Amino acid sequence: MSIEVKNVTKLYGEQKALNDVSFSIPSGQVVGFLGPNGAGKTTMMKVITGFLKPTSGDVMVNGISVSNPNVDFRRSVGYLPENNPLYPEMFVKEYLNFVAKVYGLGKMGPKRVRELVDITGIGYEQNKKIGQLSKGYRQRVGLAQALLNEPSVLILDEPTSGLDPNQITEIRRVISDVGREKTVMLSTHIMQEVEAVCSRVIIINRGVIVADDDTSKIVLQSTDSRQDVLIELLEEVSDPEFGAIPNISQVTRIDDKWWMLSSQGDEDIRPAIFHHCAEKGITMVTLKQKSRQMEEVFQSLTQSESNFS
Repeated sequence: MSIEVKNVTKLYGEQKALNDVSFSIPSGQVVGFLGPNGAGKTTMMKVITGFLKPTSGDVMVNGISVSNPNVDFRRSVGYLPENNPLYPEMFVKEYLNFVAKVYGLGKMGPKRVRELVDITGIGYEQNKKIGQLSKGYRQRVGLAQALLNEPSVLILDEPTSGLDPNQITEIRRVISDVGREKTVMLSTHIMQEVEAVCSRVIIINRGVIVADDDTSKIVLQSTDSRQDVLIELLEEVSDPEFGAIPNISQVTRIDDKWWMLSSQGDEDIRPAIFHHCAEKGITMVTLKQKSRQMEEVFQSLTQSESNFS
């Protein structure tokens, strides 16, 4: 496993920011790490990257404990924190070459910088001062910096925060490309981003993991068993017409022809709706179950608030 988190607890005074958290991430997986503000996301990422020490438990990165003082595991980790720390007075290319020297890349440094300037799309901006760049290009510079030493593990905290739609698309493309060869863990509040680039989702709330599964399966983790079925009719009907169908808990008229019928049970209500319309001579031209969205699942799993991030 590239990342193994074992029973990690982190205390700030008497407050538990992380409470006995455990999970593992294999190589070549892009994982979305989600949670409301104050859930423990940033704290967990800082523990994984060695910026914070856990109160108890341990984290292994490529088989090396983050608490091991004799081995620098961070050589294999790239980290883009939420507040991207850059030197605004330095030129982009100058800054990246400086970081390459810090990493000890030697003669390979300039070549690696050229590669990342191309990968992250900052070629036209490389001779500008960082302080003159837009937020989107500063994020790209930060991502290039995180990738300079060719890390096998990449930790990204809100990598597309504050970017416009075009910039978000470009950063997602870079993350997807990088994720084919590296382990990527990213936090975000953008649910569409998770669905677009992540193969797996881990949701944390009040310092505890509340869901962990493939992105396509995570919607089944919700404790909310509500079903929503959309139907389209050729005729106008009255609200009470559908109230007689078993297990229907809510009837919502969308317009003259479209309705939303909801239930709180696990039983599929579509057959009952179909048979009811057939018996009543109601012509139904559309019958489909409304898919659960990541945002709905996230909300149902994280209703309570926490105090630290």
